[in-house]
Amino acid sequence: MLHHLIFLSDLIWTLRHDCIENFPQSLPKLLLSVKWSKHEDMAQLQALLQIWPKLCPRDALELLDFNYPDQYVREYAVRCLRDMSNEELSQYLLQLVQVLRYEPYYDCALTHFLLERAQGNRKIGHFLFWHLRSEIHMPAVSVQFALILEAYCRGSIPHIEVLKKQVEALSKLKSVNELIKLGTIKNARSKTKEAMLTKEAMMTCLRQISYSETLSDLYSPLNPNVLLSGINVEKCRYMDSKMKPLWIVYNNKLLGGDTLGIIFKNGDDLRQDMLTLQILRLMDRLWKEANLDLRIVPYGCLATGDRAGLIEVVSSADTIANIQLTSSNVAAAAAFNKDALLNWLKERNSGDALDRAIEEFTLSCAGYCVATYVLGIGDRHSDNIMVRSTGQLFHIDFGHILGNFKSKFGIKRERVPFILTHDFIHVIQQGKTGYTEKFGSFRQYCEEAYLILRKNGNLFITLFALMLTAGLPELTSVKDIQYLKDSLALGKTDDEALKQFRQKFDEALRESWTTKVNWMAHNVAKDNRS
Repeated sequence: MLHHLIFLSDLIWTLRHDCIENFPQSLPKLLLSVKWSKHEDMAQLQALLQIWPKLCPRDALELLDFNYPDQYVREYAVRCLRDMSNEELSQYLLQLVQVLRYEPYYDCALTHFLLERAQGNRKIGHFLFWHLRSEIHMPAVSVQFALILEAYCRGSIPHIEVLKKQVEALSKLKSVNELIKLGTIKNARSKTKEAMLTKEAMMTCLRQISYSETLSDLYSPLNPNVLLSGINVEKCRYMDSKMKPLWIVYNNKLLGGDTLGIIFKNGDDLRQDMLTLQILRLMDRLWKEANLDLRIVPYGCLATGDRAGLIEVVSSADTIANIQLTSSNVAAAAAFNKDALLNWLKERNSGDALDRAIEEFTLSCAGYCVATYVLGIGDRHSDNIMVRSTGQLFHIDFGHILGNFKSKFGIKRERVPFILTHDFIHVIQQGKTGYTEKFGSFRQYCEEAYLILRKNGNLFITLFALMLTAGLPELTSVKDIQYLKDSLALGKTDDEALKQFRQKFDEALRESWTTKVNWMAHNVAKDNRS
């Protein structure tokens, strides 16, 4: 087998001039067959790269992977990336910052390219700043990232003040969070007393001039186009989970008096959530390019430091668990109340608006069903799936991806099945029984969405491969990426893949009642804890 591979790579190298004319996109494969130790091969390679046609930027990303350490190859890849629009560059910035680690020299084409584009576009500059700054505590990159940050700041003096204000605001939020953690430990004996005292302390703190000034009139790290004007202290609170995240509410001048929420987390690593949401944003983009809008809600999420960061609060939305509980006070009964979700949408939409909301629900449900299946997003239950009053369904909390699941014995890996629940089907069918035409179009959306992702399979593989160096707990080896190859059935024809997908879909349909029972168990367990 090894002999066969060696022969094949020799053959590819021999046919390199044919490749250049007929298969320019075969460059990554050709480069894998180069004998880097042979001086003659290297000289020829450099000559070839001078005349090789430019790859489209999406294909060129692969050449920045750890398999291509050669300086000339990396310079060629960056030449191809220059054709990217700012919008597309923003989409891949997370990976491009990560692969700086593979560069043999600090002063390289990729660093120059990123700095040039950041100087020319404030939004790219903003995210380049935060992606570098959030990892500056890591010894492996601290010097390299600090040098690039300094170069950016020296070239963007006006932007420094804006970013400095954001850094100071985050530092204040960290102090508030630490105050709350301290307060909850001290008053651990009496839960209600603890909550009241700590909430009061939080509000007093936020009202202090030094806090209110630092936290007012700053541009949001999550979105540099949004100005966070003043804090609405009455509406701020902290959440009950272990790290006591802060729920901060701003009055927003530009939104006509509407409020805007952000969650500040200190103690949780947000990098995996950030990657998952970036990939969801890309899926949304690819679906839209193919004229399929599945009403995805890729809300903002940004790591800003060592186990710290921000998450955007999606307005007018609630969790499935809360929607079920509001119509029934008993947790066990709530999960069995199949009309709760449909009634909740009916209360918020009438007439044509209700039809539109159910269509939004159907489209988004298809998008997230396919995305969670392909990415192996585990640990799904009624607390981490939300619905907006417009009907859009969306998932939150991506702690487990690529088939890594929590089990009684730690984390185990398994295939994530395609997940449908009885309640969702009930809404899609507008409360009618028996599988209707509406359900038929839902199934159609799922299949179409899946085939579009398959067409772009290589791009997903590349983006995850470029993240291997980031040190995310569930993305550490090439084996983790195999999960994606399997779920996208990349070795198969479209017909074979679709057949496999339909089997998974039918399985999910048969299991939809079981999912409901599991969620009921989750509701009861949560009810007993609180």
